Amino acid sequence: MPYPAELDRFTEKLNKKESSELYVMEEKLAVSAGVFDGELAHDDIRKESIQVYTGQGLSGEKVPNYFLTVPAEMPWRLRIKLFAQADAVFVTYETPGDRVEAADINNLQASIMATQAEIDRYKGKGSVDGGSFSRGS
Repeated sequence: MPYPAELDRFTEKLNKKESSELYVMEEKLAVSAGVFDGELAHDDIRKESIQVYTGQGLSGEKVPNYFLTVPAEMPWRLRIKLFAQADAVFVTYETPGDRVEAADINNLQASIMATQAEIDRYKGKGSVDGGSFSRGS
């Protein structure tokens, strides 16, 4: 059973820090045909802290060509469009942590429902014997 792409992975959430402490994050982004266009994984990113390089840990070549946009319906999120002649780039930034959004809960619920549907489908074709699966005859 194919699953929607957004259910392929969950981003581990960062507890929101109320003090002036910040997380320093590094994300690897896959570049396709010289372009990446998508949201960064965490919320409330300090725009002035963003740095993009072709290597991990601020190594390789610096990537100066990127644009940031903020979705109107989720002003705590940040979208980045960048241009680089590399297979992947590494974006480093600071954030005080994440917010829990309805989309997070909806993705989790959809994943649970897809898992249950797959179990039900398998039970219809085989048998489940308390921990292992075996094909019915």
